[in-house]
Amino acid sequence: MRALWLVLVSMTLATACGKQDESAAPATEPEPASVAAAEPAIDPATGFRMTGDWELVRGNCTACHSAKLITQQRGTAQQWLAMIRWMQKKQNLWQFDPDTEDRIIAYLAENYPPDAARRRAAIPPDLMPTNPYSTNN
Repeated sequence: MRALWLVLVSMTLATACGKQDESAAPATEPEPASVAAAEPAIDPATGFRMTGDWELVRGNCTACHSAKLITQQRGTAQQWLAMIRWMQKKQNLWQFDPDTEDRIIAYLAENYPPDAARRRAAIPPDLMPTNPYSTNN
C-alpha cells in the first residue's frame, strides 16, 4: 500500500512540476469500438434498435408486416400515431390499450424520428390524378 502511495505522490509531483514520466502511456482518444458500444445493439432478426420497448414493437408490429417497413419509416410521435390510426381504420389493426400504444409510439419516435433526407412529403389529394378504378368519381 505504501508503494502505491509513493507512486501516486511521485506522479502528482511530476505533473505539478511540468514533467512527465516518459514510461507512462500517452493519453489517447477513445477507441471507435468504445464509442460504438454506446449505441444500442441491433436485433439481427428485425433490424430494430434493442433499446426501451423494442420487443413490444416487434410483437405488435411484425405480426402484420416486415420490420423493414417500420425501420425505413420516420416520424414524430404525432406522425407515428397517425400511421397507427390509419392502419386501424384501413388495415384492420387492433386497438391497443393506452399504455401499450404510448410505449410503442415513444419507441418509434425516439428510434425512428423524422429525417429530411429519407422521404418526400405526401402529395396533397387535390394534386393527385383521378383514379380510373374508383367508384367515387
